[in-house]
Amino acid sequence: MNGSTERKPWAHLYDRRWRRRRAEQLRLHPLCAYCERSRGIVVAATVADHITPHRGDLALFAGPLQSLCDACHNGAKQELEATGHLRGCDVQGNPLDPNHPWNREPSR
Repeated sequence: MNGSTERKPWAHLYDRRWRRRRAEQLRLHPLCAYCERSRGIVVAATVADHITPHRGDLALFAGPLQSLCDACHNGAKQELEATGHLRGCDVQGNPLDPNHPWNREPSR
C-alpha cells in the first residue's frame, strides 16, 4: 500500500492471501524492476506492486505484479501513474522513457 495513514475502501483486500502472494512475488523476483530497467542498478525490492493500479477492482487486484523498492514504488511509480511517463535522460539530454512527450511524433 502507499504508506498513507488514510484507510482505502479496498484495504480489506490486503489479507493473509495477499501477504502470501506478496512474499512469493518478492521471493521469485527479489530485485527492483524499475532500478534494473531504467537505472541499470541492482536494488533489493521490498514492495509487490500491482502493475495496473486496481483501486478496488478485483480483476485488476488479481492481475500481474512487479517487484519494486520503496523509493521507486513511492516515487517513480506514482509519477508514472500521474504523468504517463518516467523522468530521466541520457547523456545527450534525450528522455529515457519512450512514452515521454518529447519522443512522440508531432501532431500534424
